[in-house]
Amino acid sequence: MQAVILVGGEGTRLRPLTYALPKPMAPLLGRPFIGWIIERLRIAGVDDVILSCCYLPEAIESHFGDGRSHGVRLHYVHEEQPLGTAGAIKNAVDHIDGTIFVCNGDILTGVDLRALLTSHRRNNAVATIHTRPVDDPSQFGVVETDADGRVRRFVEKPKPGETSARDINAGTYVLEPEAIEAIPSGRPVSIERETYPLLIDSTHRVFAVSTDDYWIDVGRPDTYRQAHRDILDGRYAHPVGVELAPGIWSADGAPLPRDVSARAPLYLGAGASIGAGVTLEPYSVIYDGGTIGEGATIGDAILWPGCSVGEHGVVRGAILGLDVAVEPKAAVPASSVLGRGERVTAAR
Repeated sequence: MQAVILVGGEGTRLRPLTYALPKPMAPLLGRPFIGWIIERLRIAGVDDVILSCCYLPEAIESHFGDGRSHGVRLHYVHEEQPLGTAGAIKNAVDHIDGTIFVCNGDILTGVDLRALLTSHRRNNAVATIHTRPVDDPSQFGVVETDADGRVRRFVEKPKPGETSARDINAGTYVLEPEAIEAIPSGRPVSIERETYPLLIDSTHRVFAVSTDDYWIDVGRPDTYRQAHRDILDGRYAHPVGVELAPGIWSADGAPLPRDVSARAPLYLGAGASIGAGVTLEPYSVIYDGGTIGEGATIGDAILWPGCSVGEHGVVRGAILGLDVAVEPKAAVPASSVLGRGERVTAAR
């Protein structure tokens, strides 16, 4: 079984973090974000994965290589310009052989892929869309279906009264070659606005499967932080590493110093150095090579690899990108999102 993961976006909603690292490689508790998608696909029986790349693809390739160490075969297809959701799939057509899963590279979900495929085959569908109900669909693409799950139409960001449907497109699909053949080559194409409406009208074999499985779009700072909280809370999966104590995770199993105050849940990356008297409050995440000076406080914050916090520094409710430095006694304002190499100075 094959899958295409759409990872071509520039991650504009996560800037400035994504100026230095593409969104698919954003760290998420022991794996780059798309590592969680690849693992979910592998468990579902997918052994061949195509990554449709555009922005900073070398960072993805250098980490994952040919995929063998991650239990799959990986192929990389590059877009010279963004081609949209359907155009990116068509761009990978030379590597596609038969029925495929398609996963949006922004989405972390616990949907049962095997069950989705079973439903697809039972319906003799040309395309099957995973959907999920939401209370307010006004900011999403809504999928209207009949009683059998056959898709009638898409309604993009519906206005009040425009539709009674509450199921949104959740970004995981099963496609037949017939669906891919319907996508024009060599230009940007939206699967939601162009391909699916065409298939609905011409085949009447587009179906939706609605579930309430875990689902989150990690493309914004607030949802990226929420994904960390959800994994630390065990709502989606557990972090990758060693659980030193209930809810306290370490990538390499290194113990915490005895004089550190640590309250679960939290996560420490490989080689993280924690000084004497440090306070680690719940939902602290310090990635590989991070250095926290004596007496510093970290709480509900995400520190990407290479960050340093000086003695008695304070970081709460913020995201620090690669190699950010917080000077001694400096405090990072809550809700800050700092890009690579930024420096936070102490108040004078």
